[in-house]
Formats: sequence, structure tokens, C-alpha cells
Amino acid sequence: MIKAGVIGGAGYTAGELIRILVHHPEVKIEFVNSTSNAGNPITAVHGGLIGETGLIFTDELPLGETDVLFLCSAHGDSRKFLAAHEVPENVRIIDLSTDFRHKRDDHDFVYGLPELNKNAIIHANRVANPGCFATTIQLALLPLAAAGLLTDDIHVNAITGSTGAGVKPSSTSHFSWRNNNISVYKAFEHQHLDEIFQSIHQLQPGFAKDLNFIPVRGNFARGIFATTYTKSSLSAAEAEKIYRDFYNDAAFTHVVSENPDMKQVVNTNKAIVHVEKHGEYLLIISAADNLLKGASGQAVQNMNLMFGLDEKTGLNLKSIGF
Repeated sequence: MIKAGVIGGAGYTAGELIRILVHHPEVKIEFVNSTSNAGNPITAVHGGLIGETGLIFTDELPLGETDVLFLCSAHGDSRKFLAAHEVPENVRIIDLSTDFRHKRDDHDFVYGLPELNKNAIIHANRVANPGCFATTIQLALLPLAAAGLLTDDIHVNAITGSTGAGVKPSSTSHFSWRNNNISVYKAFEHQHLDEIFQSIHQLQPGFAKDLNFIPVRGNFARGIFATTYTKSSLSAAEAEKIYRDFYNDAAFTHVVSENPDMKQVVNTNKAIVHVEKHGEYLLIISAADNLLKGASGQAVQNMNLMFGLDEKTGLNLKSIGF
């Protein structure tokens, strides 16, 4: 059994991670750390796990008793945690924050998008889990970048659920504000742009056009629905073949011929991609669950790869349907 530890266990992503790991056939959770909740049952914070676990939050850090450590703390805190604590070299680390997503000389984390870096993840000791917007948008662009076919500016409009803002309430996440409401934020300057560009340049180093991204807050709890378009000489049939070939062996990313909707992926680790041609523009629609394929589900997918398991192990999650 893989012995897992979780740091920062009170947030939305940690709750989803615990939900998956509790039922994972190859995992035993050794501890869930939360200083502010130490001594309380996990279910006191993550009520959806009532009847599924008797785990208790702890402020202790038995790092040597684990095989894998999931860092679910706020952005910026993972670097602080690793600087302050000596994690044994044999313990593999999966970080769900932004701290190590960008390739730099001061760390050895592998960027954990399996559709891009599967072989590197298999051999990695430390993995930086991608951002939710970044995952959904990259899945729309990677096949074109791999073929060297991104030749013009890219335009993206993507809407996300309120859980993407984290568990701590803010003026734009309260129900009374969010319900029956949408709004734009961080237009053209969202923090996930850097990691998207990083992956595009990994596949298509000469890409030098703009990526214009308009993020939108949605009036729903979870899910991301992205529409991406760029000028392209490809026909719809040619584009769909490129996408199907690229994702032929992908465990969770599916290319569909029908116009998709977000409910097809919510509460699952699936991502759906659809391509259409409109005049000179290629339209790519992509959708994923921001807490699963965009966070905790992908983290477990990465763990499976790191420990030699089938990618889908423990991730047979069901969509909400209608």
C-alpha cells in the first residue's frame, strides 16, 4: 500500500483529494495535517465524507511514515513548508500550488500534466500539479502546438465555478453575490498564462504570438468551460484527426464530435475536447472539473504514474449527468 500524507487538509482541493484517497485501492492515508483543525474529525470540515472515514486532523508531521506527500496549502506556502521541514528523500511530493509549476534552476519539480509529460512524471520524485484553467486551456492547444500549427494569436474565454477561488470567503465568492451573476476578472493577466506559454513553447519553441485570455467567474460551484479560437488553415476534419491522434492514448482526455457541455465532466477526472471550423477560425471547446482534473484528480493520476499504477486507479468517478 502507498502511505500518503496531506498538508493543508481543510480546503476544497484537500477535501476532494481525501475523498479519492479514502477509496483508492492502493492507498492508506497516514495523516491529514491542519493546524487550525487539529483534533477535529475530517468530517467536521468535509461533511461529504460522513460515513466514509473516521480520520482526525492532526498538527503533527510524521513525514518519515509516508511514501507520498500532497501539499494542498495556499499558493506560496509550499516553498515555505519545504524550506522549514526536512522531507526524507524517498518520499515523493505532489504540490497542488503554483509554487513549482514554472521550470527554474532552484527546484527539480516536473510539471504534472500527463498529456504533456507522462514519461517524465513516471520517473519523477517531485511533481508540480497544473492549475485548473491552465489544464483545461492547454488541452485545447497542445495538439496544435505539437504539430507546429499555432501560427496566429490565440483567444480564450473560460468560465469557472466558485470553488476555484478557494474555501476562504471573499466578496466575489459569497452565495448572495455569485448566484445569478457572472463577472470578468484578471483579464489578459491571469497567473496561469505563464504555465500555458511554458507548455506551448515546450512543444512549439518558435511560437511568438499573443494568448488573449478572459477568465470569467461563473454562478455555479465547480467546473470549467473554455472556448478557444485561432486562425488556422486546417479543415474541421483535419483538425479533429490531429486531436484524436494526439489524445489516442490519453487516459482521461476525450475528443468528441458533438458540441459538449460542462455537466459531462463535473465530478469526474475527465476532460472533453471538441473542434469546429468557422470560416478562417478553428474553435476548440474544452471542459473539465476544476477540483478534479484541474486539481486533486490529476494529482492522484500523477501519483498513480509515479508509483507504477494504471493512471485510472481509484479515479472511476461518476459525472453528475442531468
